[in-house]
Amino acid sequence: MHDDDLPRIREDAATRLSGEALDTYSQDELTDRIALLETEIERVRAHFDKAADHRKFAETLFKPNPDPAGSD
Repeated sequence: MHDDDLPRIREDAATRLSGEALDTYSQDELTDRIALLETEIERVRAHFDKAADHRKFAETLFKPNPDPAGSD
């Protein structure tokens, strides 16, 4: 069995981060954390856009061509 065949773990890094207590962080640390998270959001959005473009291309490539003669 390959790793790709295994179910994904639902609790990823973002889920763990969202449950973390922020009380112990200074304002400077929180500012740094926000910048890091914004950078990660940009990275994920760029990957999402790339995947969407790839999917559109695949759908176009594999879309059945209509019968130009019009026969059924």
